[in-house]
Amino acid sequence: MFRAILSVLILTLAFVGNVSAEQKQKVGNYDIHYVALSSTFLTPSIAKSYGIKRSSYIGIINISVLDTSQEGNPPVPVEISGIANNLLDARIELKFREIREGKAIYYVAEVPYRDDQEINFKVAIKYNNKLNTQLKFKQKFYVE
Repeated sequence: MFRAILSVLILTLAFVGNVSAEQKQKVGNYDIHYVALSSTFLTPSIAKSYGIKRSSYIGIINISVLDTSQEGNPPVPVEISGIANNLLDARIELKFREIREGKAIYYVAEVPYRDDQEINFKVAIKYNNKLNTQLKFKQKFYVE
């Protein structure tokens, strides 16, 4: 269900001018999919069922890692940690939670923000001894 909702969110975001849609980074045989968006894009029931606080001042980061060397590109469980910092270099440790739904595996973290604020993300991702990389991206958030 979360995967279906995330797909709808990504399609919705493609038409919203002030938010980036899903992004992907390829590292060896792995595709790292990531998206950062306002928690208000989630419906109240979905946010409640996953323990995510809905607020115009809280963003969510969703990351999943797929193994492209296997048929069907199955998701893989990873070790994940990260930090977020704004342009004033205020740092926030990201506390990722693993969400499993059927065969899907997602890692979700919340990050507070202010209106018209750009946040830089650095996320370390490890999978056994097969993947050890750092994902860096930035996202500008707006208060609704």
